[in-house]
Amino acid sequence: MTVLLFKLLVTPLFIGMVTLAGRRWGPAVSGLLMGLPLTSGPISLFLALQYGPAFAARAAVGNLAGQVSVCVFCLTYGRAAGKLPWTVCAPAALLAFAGCTALLNRAPWTLPAAALLLLAAIAAAHRWLPRRPFTAAPADPPRWDLPARMGVATAFVLALTAAARSLGPQLSGLIAPFPVFGVVLAAFTQHRQGPAAAARLLRGNVLGSLAFISFFLVVGRGVILWPLAWVYPLAALASIGTGGAAFFISRHGH
Repeated sequence: MTVLLFKLLVTPLFIGMVTLAGRRWGPAVSGLLMGLPLTSGPISLFLALQYGPAFAARAAVGNLAGQVSVCVFCLTYGRAAGKLPWTVCAPAALLAFAGCTALLNRAPWTLPAAALLLLAAIAAAHRWLPRRPFTAAPADPPRWDLPARMGVATAFVLALTAAARSLGPQLSGLIAPFPVFGVVLAAFTQHRQGPAAAARLLRGNVLGSLAFISFFLVVGRGVILWPLAWVYPLAALASIGTGGAAFFISRHGH
């Protein structure tokens, strides 16, 4: 019961805070925040609590590999957005995510290999995402936007943690970074502010994936060695520190 209450409170709180911050500081910052393990992190903790540290450690490897699929999603959407409407870009990018996930699940992964692959994917996606002139424009979201994001995130966390035992640790980890918010926010940004704003959002998401690496390297190594009460706060601090560095890179890279 305690774990269920934690799921119902923590996930929507994180998503609400990040959504409001993104609205305040624009698409680049919103993208960086999307790269943080806002759903994958809580899912990892819940897997450790429900299925044990060894399961969570193996899932952390899948989490890192799964974020590669997110980079593929971002690159696909960003490249398509300059030529196609969001109604085509969103399904195409989700299909690319699914295809990449299926390919990654065909091989066994280790923590170092998954981290190196993700670093390569971040570099490639950041290099090949288009850079277009961007002028900030107001984009007032509908009233249902924030409650919908919080509700969808909570439902996703509940569903995946419930199905994790049957999916296994690697596939659970690969699916956990599914871009629930990425596809909604990218489509909304493209529709309201244009493809340049969407590309900037997606580039921020890719750079934010550096924080994902820090988080799951700590979890993957530490969860079987240290108490959970130490591991996840340390992973969060590492993630925030790396996210801050990514923010600095993004601010000085334009």
